Amino acid sequence: MPERMPRPVPGSPFPLLVLLCSFALCAYAGVRLLDGDWPMITLWFVGAALVHDLVLLPLYAAADRALVTVTAGRAAWVNHVRVPAALSGLLLLVWFPLISGRVSQRYAAVTALSADGFAARWLLITAALFGVSAVLFAVRVGRRRPGAG
Repeated sequence: MPERMPRPVPGSPFPLLVLLCSFALCAYAGVRLLDGDWPMITLWFVGAALVHDLVLLPLYAAADRALVTVTAGRAAWVNHVRVPAALSGLLLLVWFPLISGRVSQRYAAVTALSADGFAARWLLITAALFGVSAVLFAVRVGRRRPGAG
């Protein structure tokens, strides 16, 4: 006789309530966002998805594969390079217009703040991320050695 599929056990209604509230909040944000220039906003979202899927994803997948290939036999190094590189790349992606200096005048006009120094700060944050990662890697390697301590 074939076994019956187990019935889902109803749990607390709280997760369902939170999910419904998050859908409602997203719907509200979407209506407010698309209230203005909706064709350009829609074009921006579609373009961002296409650029990510067709350009960025193959690039960082190839970079990760190259990193894994270069560090073959030394797998402990991989995450100590992946994490700071991913965080630095995310910061670059979010702040690219200001880092590149392409919107300096508009940014200054809207915020009354100078857009100078974003590239230098991003480079310093990137160096700090890789530096902290290198220190953590050195501590991990030092703890693994039998004579360390």
